[in-house]
Amino acid sequence: MSTTMTAMQRCPRCGNENRGTNFACTFCGKRLRIESIERLYFFRRIEDDWVAPYSFFRKIYYLFVNCPRAFWDINHARKKSPGNIIYFVITLLYGFMGFALFSHFRIVFQGPYQLDPLLQPIIPPLFGLLAFFIFGLIYHYLLFRILIWLFSKGANYAVDYSERLESRFGKEKEEVEKYSESEMSPFSIYKGGVLQQQQAHKNKMMLCAFAPFMLIYAIEIPIILFALPNVEMTPDGFTTLFVTYKVVWAVLYALEALVIMIWVPSLIAIAIRELSNSSTFRLLIPSYAIGIIVGIFYYFFRPPFIIL
Repeated sequence: MSTTMTAMQRCPRCGNENRGTNFACTFCGKRLRIESIERLYFFRRIEDDWVAPYSFFRKIYYLFVNCPRAFWDINHARKKSPGNIIYFVITLLYGFMGFALFSHFRIVFQGPYQLDPLLQPIIPPLFGLLAFFIFGLIYHYLLFRILIWLFSKGANYAVDYSERLESRFGKEKEEVEKYSESEMSPFSIYKGGVLQQQQAHKNKMMLCAFAPFMLIYAIEIPIILFALPNVEMTPDGFTTLFVTYKVVWAVLYALEALVIMIWVPSLIAIAIRELSNSSTFRLLIPSYAIGIIVGIFYYFFRPPFIIL
Protein backbone atom coordinates (compact mmCIF):
# COMPACT_ATOMS: atom_id res chain seq x y z
CA MET A 1 0.00 0.00 0.00
CA SER A 2 1.40 3.36 -1.01
CA THR A 3 0.80 6.59 0.84
CA THR A 4 0.72 9.95 -0.84
CA MET A 5 2.46 12.77 0.96
CA THR A 6 0.76 16.13 0.65
CA ALA A 7 3.09 19.11 0.39
CA MET A 8 2.44 21.84 2.91
CA GLN A 9 2.93 25.59 2.82
CA ARG A 10 3.06 28.05 5.70
CA CYS A 11 0.85 31.14 5.70
CA PRO A 12 2.98 34.32 5.86
CA ARG A 13 0.31 36.14 7.87
CA CYS A 14 -0.86 33.71 10.59
CA GLY A 15 1.93 31.12 10.42
CA ASN A 16 -0.37 28.09 10.12
CA GLU A 17 0.40 25.27 7.71
CA ASN A 18 -1.87 24.70 4.71
CA ARG A 19 -2.05 22.10 1.98
CA GLY A 20 0.23 22.89 -0.92
CA THR A 21 -2.75 23.00 -3.29
CA ASN A 22 -4.57 25.69 -1.28
CA PHE A 23 -4.93 29.10 -2.88
CA ALA A 24 -5.87 30.87 0.37
CA CYS A 25 -5.03 30.22 4.00
CA THR A 26 -7.65 28.02 5.62
CA PHE A 27 -7.19 29.86 8.90
CA CYS A 28 -7.00 33.57 8.08
CA GLY A 29 -7.94 33.86 4.38
CA LYS A 30 -4.58 35.26 3.20
CA ARG A 31 -3.90 34.53 -0.47
CA LEU A 32 -1.12 31.98 -0.85
CA ARG A 33 -1.11 31.75 -4.65
CA ILE A 34 -2.21 34.30 -7.22
CA GLU A 35 -3.52 33.46 -10.69
CA SER A 36 -3.35 35.94 -13.53
CA ILE A 37 -7.11 35.81 -14.04
CA GLU A 38 -7.62 36.93 -10.43
CA ARG A 39 -6.18 40.31 -11.32
CA LEU A 40 -9.49 40.95 -13.09
CA TYR A 41 -12.08 42.68 -10.92
CA PHE A 42 -14.73 40.04 -11.59
CA PHE A 43 -12.56 37.11 -10.46
CA ARG A 44 -10.41 38.60 -7.69
CA ARG A 45 -10.18 37.05 -4.21
CA ILE A 46 -11.24 38.98 -1.13
CA GLU A 47 -8.80 39.01 1.81
CA ASP A 48 -10.61 41.37 4.18
CA ASP A 49 -11.39 40.43 7.76
CA TRP A 50 -14.93 39.11 8.01
CA VAL A 51 -16.96 40.41 10.94
CA ALA A 52 -20.67 39.73 10.35
CA PRO A 53 -22.92 38.68 7.43
CA TYR A 54 -24.10 41.36 5.06
CA SER A 55 -27.81 42.13 4.91
CA PHE A 56 -29.94 40.24 2.40
CA PHE A 57 -30.28 43.19 0.04
CA ARG A 58 -26.57 43.92 0.19
CA LYS A 59 -25.83 40.30 -0.72
CA ILE A 60 -28.18 40.52 -3.71
CA TYR A 61 -26.64 43.81 -4.81
CA TYR A 62 -23.12 42.37 -4.64
CA LEU A 63 -24.15 39.27 -6.61
CA PHE A 64 -24.69 41.59 -9.57
CA VAL A 65 -21.92 44.16 -9.16
CA ASN A 66 -19.27 42.53 -6.94
CA CYS A 67 -19.78 38.76 -6.98
CA PRO A 68 -16.39 37.82 -5.39
CA ARG A 69 -17.33 39.84 -2.33
CA ALA A 70 -20.85 38.37 -2.32
CA PHE A 71 -19.62 34.77 -2.28
CA TRP A 72 -16.81 35.65 0.13
CA ASP A 73 -19.44 36.88 2.58
CA ILE A 74 -21.90 34.04 1.95
CA ASN A 75 -19.16 31.45 2.42
CA HIS A 76 -18.51 32.73 5.92
CA ALA A 77 -22.09 32.00 7.02
CA ARG A 78 -23.74 29.75 4.48
CA LYS A 79 -26.68 29.12 6.78
CA LYS A 80 -27.71 32.71 6.04
CA SER A 81 -27.29 32.29 2.28
CA PRO A 82 -30.14 33.89 0.28
CA GLY A 83 -30.19 30.96 -2.17
CA ASN A 84 -33.69 29.71 -1.30
CA ILE A 85 -35.13 33.24 -1.39
CA ILE A 86 -33.52 33.82 -4.79
CA TYR A 87 -35.13 30.60 -6.03
CA PHE A 88 -38.55 31.77 -4.76
CA VAL A 89 -38.19 35.25 -6.32
CA ILE A 90 -37.17 33.73 -9.65
CA THR A 91 -40.25 31.49 -9.55
CA LEU A 92 -42.48 34.42 -8.64
CA LEU A 93 -41.12 36.48 -11.54
CA TYR A 94 -41.71 33.49 -13.80
CA GLY A 95 -45.32 33.56 -12.60
CA PHE A 96 -45.60 37.22 -13.59
CA MET A 97 -44.28 36.25 -17.03
CA GLY A 98 -47.33 33.99 -17.24
CA PHE A 99 -49.48 36.92 -16.11
CA ALA A 100 -48.02 39.10 -18.89
CA LEU A 101 -48.48 36.36 -21.51
CA PHE A 102 -52.08 35.49 -20.63
CA SER A 103 -53.05 39.16 -20.48
CA HIS A 104 -52.98 39.02 -24.31
CA PHE A 105 -55.71 36.36 -24.49
CA ARG A 106 -59.31 37.44 -24.81
CA ILE A 107 -61.93 35.03 -23.49
CA VAL A 108 -65.66 35.70 -23.66
CA PHE A 109 -67.70 33.85 -21.04
CA GLN A 110 -71.26 33.19 -22.19
CA GLY A 111 -74.31 31.29 -21.00
CA PRO A 112 -74.43 30.15 -17.37
CA TYR A 113 -70.72 30.97 -16.97
CA GLN A 114 -71.08 34.60 -18.00
CA LEU A 115 -69.13 36.98 -15.77
CA ASP A 116 -69.18 40.68 -15.20
CA PRO A 117 -67.46 42.31 -18.21
CA LEU A 118 -65.06 44.03 -15.82
CA LEU A 119 -63.87 40.66 -14.46
CA GLN A 120 -63.44 38.87 -17.79
CA PRO A 121 -60.08 40.49 -18.69
CA ILE A 122 -58.69 39.61 -15.25
CA ILE A 123 -59.33 35.85 -15.29
CA PRO A 124 -56.74 34.79 -17.95
CA PRO A 125 -53.82 36.77 -16.44
CA LEU A 126 -54.52 35.43 -12.95
CA PHE A 127 -54.70 31.90 -14.33
CA GLY A 128 -51.39 32.47 -16.12
CA LEU A 129 -49.78 33.78 -12.92
CA LEU A 130 -50.88 30.76 -10.89
CA ALA A 131 -50.08 28.19 -13.58
CA PHE A 132 -46.62 29.58 -14.37
CA PHE A 133 -45.80 29.96 -10.67
CA ILE A 134 -46.66 26.32 -9.88
CA PHE A 135 -44.90 25.07 -13.01
CA GLY A 136 -41.93 27.36 -12.27
CA LEU A 137 -41.45 25.85 -8.82
CA ILE A 138 -40.92 22.42 -10.35
CA TYR A 139 -39.14 23.60 -13.51
CA HIS A 140 -36.57 25.79 -11.77
CA TYR A 141 -35.97 23.28 -9.00
CA LEU A 142 -35.10 20.61 -11.56
CA LEU A 143 -33.13 23.01 -13.78
CA PHE A 144 -31.03 24.37 -10.93
CA ARG A 145 -30.42 20.96 -9.34
CA ILE A 146 -29.32 19.49 -12.67
CA LEU A 147 -27.03 22.44 -13.37
CA ILE A 148 -25.49 22.32 -9.87
CA TRP A 149 -24.89 18.59 -10.35
CA LEU A 150 -23.28 19.13 -13.76
CA PHE A 151 -21.08 21.99 -12.56
CA SER A 152 -20.04 19.95 -9.52
CA LYS A 153 -19.06 17.04 -11.76
CA GLY A 154 -17.00 19.40 -13.90
CA ALA A 155 -15.33 20.76 -10.75
CA ASN A 156 -14.51 17.21 -9.67
CA TYR A 157 -12.55 16.67 -12.88
CA ALA A 158 -10.89 20.08 -12.69
CA VAL A 159 -9.91 20.44 -9.03
CA ASP A 160 -11.11 17.29 -7.20
CA TYR A 161 -13.97 19.31 -5.74
CA SER A 162 -15.56 16.54 -3.63
CA GLU A 163 -12.21 15.40 -2.25
CA ARG A 164 -11.33 18.98 -1.33
CA LEU A 165 -14.63 19.42 0.51
CA GLU A 166 -14.08 16.22 2.49
CA SER A 167 -10.50 17.10 3.37
CA ARG A 168 -11.47 20.64 4.34
CA PHE A 169 -14.79 20.09 6.10
CA GLY A 170 -15.15 16.35 6.68
CA LYS A 171 -17.79 14.08 5.18
CA GLU A 172 -21.28 15.50 4.87
CA LYS A 173 -22.91 12.93 7.19
CA GLU A 174 -20.33 13.66 9.85
CA GLU A 175 -21.06 17.32 9.30
CA VAL A 176 -24.74 16.89 10.10
CA GLU A 177 -24.05 14.86 13.24
CA LYS A 178 -21.13 16.76 14.73
CA TYR A 179 -21.06 20.23 13.25
CA SER A 180 -24.62 21.45 12.99
CA GLU A 181 -23.71 25.04 13.89
CA SER A 182 -22.52 26.80 10.73
CA GLU A 183 -22.34 30.41 11.74
CA MET A 184 -18.60 30.78 12.15
CA SER A 185 -16.24 31.59 9.32
CA PRO A 186 -14.27 28.71 7.74
CA PHE A 187 -11.26 31.01 8.29
CA SER A 188 -11.79 30.99 12.05
CA ILE A 189 -9.31 28.56 13.61
CA TYR A 190 -11.26 26.73 16.31
CA LYS A 191 -14.71 26.40 17.76
CA GLY A 192 -15.20 24.11 20.72
CA GLY A 193 -11.74 22.59 20.26
CA VAL A 194 -12.21 21.41 16.65
CA LEU A 195 -11.71 23.09 13.32
CA GLN A 196 -14.98 24.67 12.26
CA GLN A 197 -16.86 22.56 9.71
CA GLN A 198 -19.14 24.17 7.11
CA GLN A 199 -19.84 21.76 4.30
CA ALA A 200 -23.55 22.11 5.13
CA HIS A 201 -25.60 24.53 3.03
CA LYS A 202 -23.20 24.39 0.07
CA ASN A 203 -26.09 23.84 -2.37
CA LYS A 204 -27.92 26.76 -0.79
CA MET A 205 -24.85 28.88 -1.50
CA MET A 206 -24.56 27.62 -5.07
CA LEU A 207 -28.21 28.57 -5.71
CA CYS A 208 -27.06 32.18 -5.43
CA ALA A 209 -25.27 31.72 -8.77
CA PHE A 210 -28.69 31.76 -10.46
CA ALA A 211 -29.48 35.31 -9.30
CA PRO A 212 -29.08 36.64 -12.91
CA PHE A 213 -32.39 34.95 -13.74
CA MET A 214 -34.10 37.54 -11.53
CA LEU A 215 -32.78 40.34 -13.72
CA ILE A 216 -33.49 38.56 -17.01
CA TYR A 217 -37.06 37.70 -16.03
CA ALA A 218 -37.64 41.27 -14.83
CA ILE A 219 -36.55 42.45 -18.31
CA GLU A 220 -38.66 39.85 -20.12
CA ILE A 221 -41.91 40.68 -18.33
CA PRO A 222 -42.40 44.14 -19.93
CA ILE A 223 -41.20 42.78 -23.29
CA ILE A 224 -43.94 40.12 -23.20
CA LEU A 225 -46.44 42.65 -21.94
CA PHE A 226 -45.89 45.31 -24.61
CA ALA A 227 -44.33 43.56 -27.62
CA LEU A 228 -47.06 40.97 -28.23
CA PRO A 229 -50.58 41.50 -29.61
CA ASN A 230 -53.91 40.68 -28.01
CA VAL A 231 -55.50 37.56 -29.53
CA GLU A 232 -58.48 35.27 -29.09
CA MET A 233 -57.78 32.06 -27.16
CA THR A 234 -58.08 29.90 -30.29
CA PRO A 235 -55.61 27.91 -32.43
CA ASP A 236 -55.30 30.91 -34.75
CA GLY A 237 -54.60 33.11 -31.76
CA PHE A 238 -51.80 30.81 -30.58
CA THR A 239 -50.35 30.79 -34.10
CA THR A 240 -50.31 34.58 -34.18
CA LEU A 241 -48.74 34.84 -30.75
CA PHE A 242 -46.01 32.21 -31.12
CA VAL A 243 -45.34 32.02 -34.88
CA THR A 244 -46.00 35.50 -36.24
CA TYR A 245 -44.05 37.01 -33.36
CA LYS A 246 -41.37 34.31 -33.23
CA VAL A 247 -38.61 36.93 -33.31
CA VAL A 248 -39.72 38.19 -29.89
CA TRP A 249 -39.56 34.67 -28.45
CA ALA A 250 -36.18 34.06 -30.07
CA VAL A 251 -34.79 37.17 -28.36
CA LEU A 252 -36.21 36.14 -24.97
CA TYR A 253 -34.78 32.64 -25.15
CA ALA A 254 -31.46 33.99 -26.42
CA LEU A 255 -31.20 36.15 -23.30
CA GLU A 256 -31.83 33.17 -21.05
CA ALA A 257 -29.40 30.98 -23.00
CA LEU A 258 -26.66 33.61 -22.70
CA VAL A 259 -27.20 33.73 -18.94
CA ILE A 260 -26.75 29.95 -18.76
CA MET A 261 -23.72 30.02 -21.08
CA ILE A 262 -21.76 32.94 -19.56
CA TRP A 263 -23.13 34.57 -16.42
CA VAL A 264 -24.14 31.52 -14.36
CA PRO A 265 -20.89 29.58 -15.05
CA SER A 266 -18.87 32.61 -13.92
CA LEU A 267 -20.78 32.84 -10.65
CA ILE A 268 -20.82 29.10 -10.03
CA ALA A 269 -17.04 28.92 -10.56
CA ILE A 270 -16.51 31.63 -7.94
CA ALA A 271 -18.87 29.86 -5.53
CA ILE A 272 -17.05 26.53 -5.94
CA ARG A 273 -13.69 28.31 -5.65
CA GLU A 274 -14.71 29.73 -2.28
CA LEU A 275 -16.05 26.37 -1.13
CA SER A 276 -13.05 24.30 -2.19
CA ASN A 277 -10.20 26.83 -1.88
CA SER A 278 -9.04 26.00 -5.38
CA SER A 279 -8.01 27.42 -8.75
CA THR A 280 -10.24 30.00 -10.42
CA PHE A 281 -8.94 29.35 -13.93
CA ARG A 282 -9.25 25.56 -13.74
CA LEU A 283 -12.84 25.88 -12.52
CA LEU A 284 -13.83 28.32 -15.24
CA ILE A 285 -12.86 25.95 -18.07
CA PRO A 286 -15.37 23.13 -17.30
CA SER A 287 -17.96 25.63 -16.05
CA TYR A 288 -18.01 27.52 -19.35
CA ALA A 289 -17.90 24.27 -21.35
CA ILE A 290 -20.93 22.90 -19.49
CA GLY A 291 -22.72 26.25 -19.64
CA ILE A 292 -22.25 26.56 -23.42
CA ILE A 293 -23.49 23.02 -24.08
CA VAL A 294 -26.54 23.42 -21.82
CA GLY A 295 -27.25 26.92 -23.19
CA ILE A 296 -27.26 25.70 -26.80
CA PHE A 297 -29.51 22.79 -25.86
CA TYR A 298 -31.78 25.14 -23.90
CA TYR A 299 -32.15 27.54 -26.82
CA PHE A 300 -32.81 25.09 -29.64
CA PHE A 301 -35.24 22.98 -27.62
CA ARG A 302 -37.37 25.89 -26.49
CA PRO A 303 -41.13 25.26 -27.01
CA PRO A 304 -41.68 27.81 -29.86
CA PHE A 305 -38.72 26.33 -31.75
CA ILE A 306 -40.18 22.82 -31.45
CA ILE A 307 -43.61 24.09 -32.61
CA LEU A 308 -42.02 25.68 -35.65
